[in-house]
Amino acid sequence: MKKFITTLLSMMLVFIAGAQEHIANDASTAAQTGLRADGKIYVVVAVIVTILLGLYIYVIRLDRKISRLEKNS
Repeated sequence: MKKFITTLLSMMLVFIAGAQEHIANDASTAAQTGLRADGKIYVVVAVIVTILLGLYIYVIRLDRKISRLEKNS
């Protein structure tokens, strides 16, 4: 009985692993047909970098202004 359960569990694990591999292949194919295939992913990355750079510069300028106000007070 113990061998039967072990065999059954092993077969189920192989089936589950095979199903996950199939889903992973479908996901990578879908990603390649989306933004990356058209070259638009670089536009998305450029927009994100621009936004983050703008926020970073804003925070640095705001910190300098606050530091200057704290010194004067």
